Amino acid sequence: MADKTNKLKARLPRGLADRGPAEIAATRRMIETIRVVFERYGFDPVETPAIEYTDALGKFLPDQDRPNEGVFSFQDDDEQWLSLRYDLTAPLARHVAENFQNLALPYRSYRFGWVFRNEKPGPGRFRQFMQFDADTVGSGTMAADAEICMMAADTMEALGIARGQYVVKVNNRKVLDGVLEAIGLGGETNAGMRLTVLRAIDKLDRLGAEGVKLLLGPGRKDESGDFTKGAGLDSGGIDRVLAFVGSKGANGDATIANLKNVVTGSASGADGVEELRQISALTTSANYGDDRVLVDPSVVRGLEYYTGPVYEIELLVETKDEKGRPVRFGSVGGGGRYDGLVSRFRGEPVPATGFSIGVSRLQAALTLIGKLDNKAAPGPVLVTVFDRERVADYQKMVAALRGAGIRAELYLGNPKHSVGQQLKYADKRGSPCAVIQGGDEKQKGEVQIKDLILGATLTAIKDRDEYLKKQAEAQKAVPEATLVDAVREVLTRHGVNWA
Repeated sequence: MADKTNKLKARLPRGLADRGPAEIAATRRMIETIRVVFERYGFDPVETPAIEYTDALGKFLPDQDRPNEGVFSFQDDDEQWLSLRYDLTAPLARHVAENFQNLALPYRSYRFGWVFRNEKPGPGRFRQFMQFDADTVGSGTMAADAEICMMAADTMEALGIARGQYVVKVNNRKVLDGVLEAIGLGGETNAGMRLTVLRAIDKLDRLGAEGVKLLLGPGRKDESGDFTKGAGLDSGGIDRVLAFVGSKGANGDATIANLKNVVTGSASGADGVEELRQISALTTSANYGDDRVLVDPSVVRGLEYYTGPVYEIELLVETKDEKGRPVRFGSVGGGGRYDGLVSRFRGEPVPATGFSIGVSRLQAALTLIGKLDNKAAPGPVLVTVFDRERVADYQKMVAALRGAGIRAELYLGNPKHSVGQQLKYADKRGSPCAVIQGGDEKQKGEVQIKDLILGATLTAIKDRDEYLKKQAEAQKAVPEATLVDAVREVLTRHGVNWA
């Protein structure tokens, strides 16, 4: 007898989650929608493994015995450090560099899969989540960036998000770098300070201009009393950064004009503004106006990662959570130009741009606003076992249904279970119908087809004649030779498919 005192406790690691059939089915439908849009733009699929050499991911070993925190890492038997991928872009850069001579450039590819972050989990923040990326490698033209923005807009609309409920925001790291250069924060020695400034700007939506001003200066104390040290900029530097943050105009053209003034004296900043002008002109000419793709200086994603245009997909629709509290989802994806990532392996310039959709986050948002069916696919048609000595006959029925492309299952539970108990199992499985054949039906060459969906509605029918009519439809005997057609009739009646 097993020792129950030593039994293993079943438990999930923090920041991870199990997923059931309903969520998986919704993810599958969502991914298929995204895939169709990406392929329409000429992107091809590619898969890279979940494990890469740590240095290939851009994380480098410190003096201690393990890589930087933020990635899950381990040492191989040859003492090489390996890590679970924390995004899908760095593995793509390695793939392109390794196969550079055999790829048609520009190389346009998409991929989706799980990524892993060794970070402190919290509400809505998991250590494993899914992303869907698309990238163009080998093209330095702003048309490649404009296409990414247009494709992001098309993807949102294909997923049922109407215009006005989302916007693709575009900024340029060169503009931001130009502003930082102008206040004396250029060069490698100021990398840490630039990071602090960028983090402050990134909190604009949450803290407002006054909150950002404090973080650019001495620091800020939040409501709990915790103090965040600021960047320590002087008043001139703070004013210049706030001028950049506040340069959003009434439309894209006005914002670009304001940004020109902000980057006066910076060649890098002027280049960034010109790139924004080109992207805006290209998207506008293709009828993607400011309501879909908008120049917005508040986008600062990819702190040290991107080298030019950066973009962010923001959901504007507001809803309420299960407790009635207002929820605004904000960013559900983004990306930008990363011309230096492939170059790390090649030692030569390789332009690249792309974006990533946070599938897990976007799925949660779509479900909450009612744009994604989060119900499980229908269960299989259940063939019941009336007579234990005739399992081979029932297996033949199941094979016939499967051969016709119908999802079907033979009851494999307790052999002592009655047909009634088997039908309860079918209800739990969400089966649309069940097949029953006892001795009497066998002698007549018939089977009983029980419509479980229709049967579940009978108790609500008050009129006797209507009840008897529906009852006759809910369970009827048909010749065994017409089993497949009879089952398909039930499935068609209820619009059942397993796609």
